[in-house]
Amino acid sequence: MLENDIKAQLQQYLELLENDIVLKVSAGSDKVSNDLLELVNEISSMSSKITIEQTELKRTPSFSVNRIGEDTGIEFAGIPLGHEFTSLVLALLQVSGRAPKVDQSIIDQVKNIKGEFHFETFVSLSCHNCPDVVQALNIMSVLNPTITHTMIDGAAHKEEVETRNIRAVPAVYLNGDFWNGGRISIQEILAKMGEGPSAEDFADKDPYDVLIIGGGPAGASAAIYTARKGIRTGIVAERFGGQVLETLSIENFISVKATEGPKLAQALEEHVKEYNIDVMDLQRAKRLEKKELFEIELENGAVLKSKSVIISTGARWRNVNVPGEQEFKNKGVAYCPHCDGPLYAGKDVAVIGGGNSGIEAAIDLAGIAKHVTVLEFAPEIKADQVLQKRLESLSNVKVITNAATKEITGTDNVKGLIYTDRETDEDHKVEIEGVFVQIGLVPNTEWLEGTLERNRIGEILVDKRGATSIPGVFGAGDCTDSTYNQIIISMGSGATAALSAFDYLIRN
Repeated sequence: MLENDIKAQLQQYLELLENDIVLKVSAGSDKVSNDLLELVNEISSMSSKITIEQTELKRTPSFSVNRIGEDTGIEFAGIPLGHEFTSLVLALLQVSGRAPKVDQSIIDQVKNIKGEFHFETFVSLSCHNCPDVVQALNIMSVLNPTITHTMIDGAAHKEEVETRNIRAVPAVYLNGDFWNGGRISIQEILAKMGEGPSAEDFADKDPYDVLIIGGGPAGASAAIYTARKGIRTGIVAERFGGQVLETLSIENFISVKATEGPKLAQALEEHVKEYNIDVMDLQRAKRLEKKELFEIELENGAVLKSKSVIISTGARWRNVNVPGEQEFKNKGVAYCPHCDGPLYAGKDVAVIGGGNSGIEAAIDLAGIAKHVTVLEFAPEIKADQVLQKRLESLSNVKVITNAATKEITGTDNVKGLIYTDRETDEDHKVEIEGVFVQIGLVPNTEWLEGTLERNRIGEILVDKRGATSIPGVFGAGDCTDSTYNQIIISMGSGATAALSAFDYLIRN
């Protein structure tokens, strides 16, 4: 079941087990059950601290990870390989008694949760967002006996996926009801459960020399540069890592041949934590005002003060903004082909957008879906020639240009898409079960309306030093009018804004 290099790595991890654990397996006679039995037997053979028991769990095939004589509440319904293999390894270590790598404040919050919470997370093994959710809820199950969590591989439990109309992963259910769709960190889970920080938690914070709004590559770079200058630095981040967390493959980050977004985001956070930087995660800025100092009001009502500000709030996927898009989000409308693509195996789908991201999505989906229709608004697709040549070689992809998406239709789930031919002005309908929107980015700057100068699409106007229309406020990354939206460019602009902010401080 496991390749030799994976087994060698796993062997090293299993040597870190602190106490005995038991894997309770519920298996049938199907192929997935046989593969699951092969996996758990292989793992058990690698450590004398792991034993196996046959049992009956809620789902078959599945297995639970437990302390001896105690049900820990962690189950895997399916075979946790692919992106979920790390989730399995961490579950083995943490159930054995090895402490999870989270802040003590988070551990305390989890332990103080009262009530019965039974979480279930539907995943696909190709989803790079799913493991963060699985690992967060597993940690909570280890720390608090009233919390349980089951990872469910949608490919292994297709009937349940169809019954619940799940069209996007990760999909989290709590006590049987849908609770959250998409990536969510342990801090966000706690906040959603009413355990997050309030305005009072920020009341006693002294003014900063520089306050950075946004925790993506630009914000992290800016924070490291200002902290190295020895000035008081704070970061307000809605989600540390930003849009990088949604990126699967990164192959153009110079000096790193290949990595994945979540790994890069983790490395950024670890680097930031090497310095005396006050990171305020899960917080959104609401208002910027210049008084004696700059004041940043957060959505929770807290007000932070600073001598200078760097705005690096990044961008998000652009919506197509047609009827049906919001109604069918997670019910056929998706934005990540890597995560949600496997749920559309054998189905007809559409991709809106003919740029690089759209054509890459179409190529990926062509290997999973029955048929892929690409809709491009312009007279021709704009993707790189190498991608266009690859697309032309695929027999189950059709490209329609001059197509203005008009409506996404359906009942409980997406059933079709209506587009207008821009040459003839005629409407056409495509029968599909999934729509993947890939039409670029929109800057996260709405909260700055009437404050800073922005261009027509909302990007903050900055000069070559990152300075905005307000002295002392600087911009960096994808929220600005930078010519290109690239991780490495965002990092460079973050460093530029940080050095400019420092220069502003010493001159003022």
